[in-house]
Order: sequence, then C-alpha cells, then structure tokens
Amino acid sequence: MKILAFAGSNSKTSINKQLLNYTLNQIENAEIDLVDINDFEMPIYSIDRQLENGFPQEAHDFHQKIQAADGLVISLAEHNGNFSVALKNILDWVSRIDMPYLKDKKLLLLSTSPGAYGGGNVMEVATKYFGMFASGEVVASATFPSFNDNFQNNEIVNEELKNKVLTQVNTFQKALAAVEV
Repeated sequence: MKILAFAGSNSKTSINKQLLNYTLNQIENAEIDLVDINDFEMPIYSIDRQLENGFPQEAHDFHQKIQAADGLVISLAEHNGNFSVALKNILDWVSRIDMPYLKDKKLLLLSTSPGAYGGGNVMEVATKYFGMFASGEVVASATFPSFNDNFQNNEIVNEELKNKVLTQVNTFQKALAAVEV
C-alpha cells in the first residue's frame, strides 16, 4: 500500500510535523511518501491567474503524488479555526486540476495544538472538506490536545492519547488493507 503523508503547516518547527512523524513510525507494511508542503509553494490561487498562466508545475506534482497513493495521512495545523493558508492554497490549485481529486482515497486525519482543543476546529473543517468536496473517505481521525504537555522526546507520553492515536492508525491500516484484497 502506498501512503502520501504531509503536515498542513509550513513552519520549520511544526508540532503537527512531529505528530505526523510519530504516527508514520507506527504504520507497518507501507510505502510512505512523506512530503513537505514548503516544496509546493505557489502563487495564491485565483481564477484569473489560472486562465492567464495555467497551473503551476507544483500543483501538477502534488496532484500526481495524491493520485499515486492509496491513502493519505495528514496532520493539520489550525490557523484561526481553519487550514493554514499554505495548505489551503495547495488544495485550491489541486482541486482545479481534478475534482474530486481524492476519489477512492482513504484518509487518516490528525490535528494538534498547544491548547486543550487539539485543533478540533480544523478537524471539523477538514472532515467535511476532504469527505464531501474532495470525495475522500476519512476512515480515521484524532485530535491531540495540549501538545507540549503530552508529547516529549518524539514520543506520546500520555497513555490515553497514545492509545487513541494507535487505534486510529490501526483503523486506517485495516481500511487500506481491505482495498488491496
């Protein structure tokens, strides 16, 4: 099974990248393509820009990575209750190439924040967006609150949260395995 993985943050010190890396280390028997959205920086999407210049190569490249994957693991940064502008811009460009661009893709969504809600607002937005508009199947998701208290030395130190994440990883892997049969 092939998995595309990325954090929805363009920060060099992203806590979502840290949670994503931990989570990916728990996944077995998969070919994982871990990408950094900083490598897909593009002009801000506008219909005028698209009509005048076409699609940036980075949009095609990101779209191809999605199409090559059986599933996606995305750890979502929350900016003002929504996607980071860096991720939103990529999604806007890719959605114009091909909609629904996540058709038949299984998704594991994660979110974390320093606060007690753990990126819950962006998780609500993402579940609706990826499931409804992009036609992906969100088979597993987990919010991870109070990151700085619950994650240390590249490990989840809160057993309840560790079990929550591992359960979602297991659910995701089972959903992907069912596709391969």
